[in-house]
Order: sequence, then C-alpha cells, then structure tokens
Amino acid sequence: MTSEREGLRYVIQEHHARRLHWDLRLEREGVLKSWALPKEPPAQPGIRRLAVQVEDHALEYGDFEGEIPEGEYGAGTVRIWDRGTYIPIKWDPNEIVVEIHGEKLRGRYVLLRFQPDKDPKNWLFFRAKDAS
Repeated sequence: MTSEREGLRYVIQEHHARRLHWDLRLEREGVLKSWALPKEPPAQPGIRRLAVQVEDHALEYGDFEGEIPEGEYGAGTVRIWDRGTYIPIKWDPNEIVVEIHGEKLRGRYVLLRFQPDKDPKNWLFFRAKDAS
C-alpha cells in the first residue's frame, strides 16, 4: 500500500464478460473501490460516463489479467486497460475528485453520485474541464 502523498493505486480493467465494460478501481482503506463503466472511460473533458458502483475488490485483483471461467461471477476475459496512481482531492459520500496519473488517463477526474435517493450505486465519471 502506498501513501496518499505518493499516490494510491489506480487501475482500469477492460472486461469482456456478458457485456463489454471497463472496471474502474481506486485503492482506498486497504481495498480497491470499484465501479463498472458500460462505455470506454473518457480521456477528454465534456464526456460523462455512467459508473455503477460494485463490490470492493482485494488489492491483489488490480494486477489480474486473464480468464474468469464460465459459471463464475464475471466470467470472461479481463485485461488491464490503464494503470498508475491517483491522489485523492476530495472523497465525500456523493462526490469523489481525484488526480489520475495513468498510462492513458491523466488529469483531474470526478465521480459524482447520480440521483443518490433513487439508486445510490449510479455515479457519473468524467474528466474535469480544468484538468491539466
């Protein structure tokens, strides 16, 4: 585990399961907080993606690439799409702001809970307009 000053682990896994999606994972409190994105993560400001919060994963899962066997939850092919570190700027129950330092994604990103009273698992994920 790394310190917040050095950056925490960040990974996005491309997951060819029943439907293609991308799994965003951010290290926090000894686990990988996780969201499933039905569309490719946005590299440019102005593009918002649905991010559905899913169960936390063990830190070791951030290095996983390979096949999840048929009959198991999430069956299909998983490959690392992007990885690096992030620095938390704000982590509130309905808004998370991070500075991502990945191989593909770089800059300030926001997870914003979308209609928290209706479905608290739904978030919007986007690159902030003032991102560097």
